[in-house]
Amino acid sequence: MKKIITIAGSNSQQSINKSLLSYSTSLLENVEIIPIDLNDYILPIYGVDYEAENGIPAAVKRLDKSLNKADGFVISLAEHNGSYAAVFKNTIDWLSRVNIKIWREKPMLLMATSPGGRGGITVLENAKAYFPYLGGTIAADFSLPSFYDNFSKDGITDKELQEELNKKIQLFEQSLIKV
Repeated sequence: MKKIITIAGSNSQQSINKSLLSYSTSLLENVEIIPIDLNDYILPIYGVDYEAENGIPAAVKRLDKSLNKADGFVISLAEHNGSYAAVFKNTIDWLSRVNIKIWREKPMLLMATSPGGRGGITVLENAKAYFPYLGGTIAADFSLPSFYDNFSKDGITDKELQEELNKKIQLFEQSLIKV
């Protein structure tokens, strides 16, 4: 059974990206989901001086070791001012100090959502450009606009958006076959 690591790029307890992530991964078949909560990895702000003085934090090493288990990744990114949430950016900055190929050349389904009509598309585009450098093999991406209008406790309420997500999940699942 393939192991899929999931990460919501947010430290909010009420994260809409965590909701999208949880729903989307429930649609995957025949996989083991390994959720990573960034709140379980409290890290100092990355800086070369801090690293020189203190080394790499144990939490970073522990998280890096966890990523080795992945056959694939599903990541839903929060967008803050058009970029990654600070907690996510700081985490990948630290992880890159252990292994620049953070994503291990494994298949990825990248997602984003926001309350606005663009659905986190800017941060998604940033990740699509940057993650291959970090060893990401992006199989598919999905943006859910206007989260509160298009999502309920039962999942995506807009039929076209649901069909689009289903297609993206199929692409991701097909990419896992090759791993």
